[in-house]
Amino acid sequence: MTVSFQIEDQEFVALNGGAAFSFTPAVSFFVHCESVDDVQTLYEKLSDGGQILMPLDQYPFSKKFAWINDRFGVSWQVSLGTHSRKITPCLVFVGEQCGKAEEAIETYVSLFDHSSIDVIERYASGENEPEGTVKHATFSLHGQPFMAMDSSLNHSFTFTEATSFLINCASQEEVDALWGKLTEGGEEQPCGWLKDRFGLSWQIVPTVLLEMLSDPDREKSQRVTKAMLHMSKLEIGKLKDAYEGAMK
Repeated sequence: MTVSFQIEDQEFVALNGGAAFSFTPAVSFFVHCESVDDVQTLYEKLSDGGQILMPLDQYPFSKKFAWINDRFGVSWQVSLGTHSRKITPCLVFVGEQCGKAEEAIETYVSLFDHSSIDVIERYASGENEPEGTVKHATFSLHGQPFMAMDSSLNHSFTFTEATSFLINCASQEEVDALWGKLTEGGEEQPCGWLKDRFGLSWQIVPTVLLEMLSDPDREKSQRVTKAMLHMSKLEIGKLKDAYEGAMK
C-alpha cells in the first residue's frame, strides 16, 4: 500500500516495505518551530514511545533543540527558529561517507534546474571533527530545501533505502539522464530505485506511471505493476504497452 500526504507543505510518500530496511538518523527531518511552546509540544508528541537521541535542551546552535526517533523509527530534529519551510530533510554523512557531504551537495545541485548552495559552514581546526568537513550546509534542489553535515563520530548507522527521495520525470529523456548520472559509481535497484555513490537512495519515476497506476481499471493498473516489477530503470514505452495490453 502506498500513501501520499503533506505535512506543512512538505510532500511525503509512504509504503509498507516490511523489515528489510530500517530508518536511521542519517536522514532526518528538521522542524523549525516559532516558539518554545511549539518545540515542547512537538517534542512530547514525537518522543512518546520513541527514542531520544539528543534531549530537549539549549545548545550552542539553538536555544531549544532535540533530536528524536519517533515510535515508527523516523528521525526528527526539532528546533526553535523560523524558516521559509517548516520541515527540511537533513542528510548526515557518516562512516565511509564522512567528508563527502560537500561533494554530494555539489553533485546534486548540478543535476537539477533551480538549485543552489545557500550556506556551507566547515569545521575549523580544534573542533573535534576533521578540519574542512561540513559542519552545517543548506542547499536547494529544484526549490526543495535540504540540510547536510559530516560526522566522524562512531555512528552505528548510515543511509538506507528506508528513506529515499522521489524525482518525478516528465519524459524518458529525463529519466535516462538522471538515472545515468545518479547510478554512476552507485547501484541500480528494482522498480526505478537506485543508490548513488554516496549511499543515498532515490526513486526516478515518470509522472505517467502514477497516472496509469491510479487508473480505476484494475486490470490496466495491475499489468503496469507487473511490467514495472521486471524493470530497474523505468521505461515509459514498455509501461504504456503494458497499460494498453500490447505487451506479451
